[in-house]
Order: sequence, then C-alpha cells, then structure tokens
Amino acid sequence: MTSEQPSLLVLAAGMGSRYGGLKQLEPIGPNGETLMDYSIYDARQAGFQRVVFLIRRELHADFESQIGSKYAGLMEVAYAYQEKEDLPEGFTCPPGREKPWGTGHAVWAARDELKNCSFGVINADDYYGAETFSELIDTFSKNPSGNKLSCAMVGFQLEQTLSEHGSVSRGICQTQDGLLSSVEEWTGISGRESISGMNSLNQELPLEGKEIVSMNVWAFPSNVFGLLEQSFEKFLSSIEDSEKSEFYLPAAVDEWIKEEKAQVLVRSASCTWIGVTYQEDKPRVIESVAQLVTSGTYPSPLL
Repeated sequence: MTSEQPSLLVLAAGMGSRYGGLKQLEPIGPNGETLMDYSIYDARQAGFQRVVFLIRRELHADFESQIGSKYAGLMEVAYAYQEKEDLPEGFTCPPGREKPWGTGHAVWAARDELKNCSFGVINADDYYGAETFSELIDTFSKNPSGNKLSCAMVGFQLEQTLSEHGSVSRGICQTQDGLLSSVEEWTGISGRESISGMNSLNQELPLEGKEIVSMNVWAFPSNVFGLLEQSFEKFLSSIEDSEKSEFYLPAAVDEWIKEEKAQVLVRSASCTWIGVTYQEDKPRVIESVAQLVTSGTYPSPLL
C-alpha cells in the first residue's frame, strides 16, 4: 500500500438485530460517549485525519447531530450510504429484499468517498483499543510484493471476543508467515471452558479459543473496489436466497487470496476487544470503559 494519508471507514449502517436497536448510538462512556467515539479518538491519535461514516441515508440527521458534528474541526468528516438498491450495473434489487447486502456491500457502497485514498475499515459498535489503530496505520507504509493487491488485517484472539449471553459469529483465520491464508465464517460460537461452533459446512466442532479471528479491522488500497465489485457481481449471480443472503467482506477477501489476487498482512491486536452483541452485554462494557477512563487511558469528557 502507499504511504498517502489514509481515511477511516466506519461501518454504522446495521440496526443490530440481536441487540434490538441502534447500538451504534448507545451511550457507554461516563459522559455519554459511544464505543465509536473511543475508536475515532484512538484513530486520530494514531494518525487518521479523515473519517467516512457508512450509514443508512434516513439516519443522516440523527447521526450528524449525535456523532458527526462532534468532530467538526478535529477531522475531515464525510458520509456514504448503504442502500439495498445500490448494485452493480445490470443487477436490480429483488422485490422481497428488506436489508442491504452485508459488510462487503457496505464497503463497496463507500467507493465514491474512498476512490482516491487507502483506507481502514472498522465496525461502529466495537472497541478495538489504541494499539489496534497504531498497527493499522503502520500497514499503509508497507510496500506491496508482486502484482497482488496489498491489504492488511488486525486480528483478535477468539476467546477475547465471546459473549456470556449468547452465541456469536466470527471469521476464523489461518495464517502463514504473517500473511492471511484463509478466513472462514463460523456461526453459533459459544462457551467459555469448552468452546465450539459451526463451520461453513454446518459441522459443529470444538475450538481452542486461541484462534485469530477477524473483527472487521481491515486496511485496503484505493484500487480495491474493482476486485470488490467483481466479487459482488459473482455473489449476486449465484445466490439462492436473494431476499436474505449477505455478501460478507471476509468471504470476498478469502476469495481473492485463493485466486492469488491479493496478499493480506496480518497483525495481532495486543489489546482486548470490547463489544455489545446483546443488551445484557452493556453493563459489562460500561464497566470496562469506566476502568479505562479511571486508569487515565482516556480523558473524561473524551472530546
């Protein structure tokens, strides 16, 4: 990737179906800060100077007033919109489709705002820690090898990303010599001392907990959108359930690796992920953030 000033793409269009509401705007910090606020604070400290919020168009006013306006004068702020009708040329949205098309579609939907810069990707409703953004920003200075698309990912240990209140889905990664060799979507992952989940073949298998998983922290060059659109078109041409199937970003990346079109550098996060998957997770997350504030990791108020 190039050393040009990268942008940060924050995926904030999902409603959080398991959570039961718009958890991206939930107050978590002692002064009403969201998890997204802490991530953007860490990103700014690491060197990101521009943020692109990927949202649903009808949420723009609320999102701008509660989130975007706070960063005026601190960062350049831009918006992109994920809409189910936004599809490659030649495709139309099926009548029964209610939701957009998943994380791969979300990144593709931001193409006009990111066509001239490298960019990082994060979820709006996850806390990743300052070191994660330092690792992410460092990957942009790495030189690509050969003619493959040069990408990067920051991964977390599976056992640090589980919920006590239900199962989760995670992209479980295999690496070799510091590069991603595959990422497979596992569902129904649960347990503490004995962890298990369902692999992509719907086989329930045990997991150690030390596996590296993708929590949607990626780094891409600006020319990723051609490959992403090709993968999206392939997905749209082959899906069986056009009303519910989703185009996942990790699945697209896995496809590029297998076809030797991309190389993905993997960095391991040295801090603990914090996230709200279920409503019952919120008290624990509030307590964890309060401890970070008390320890001096973050100022209060944050901005």
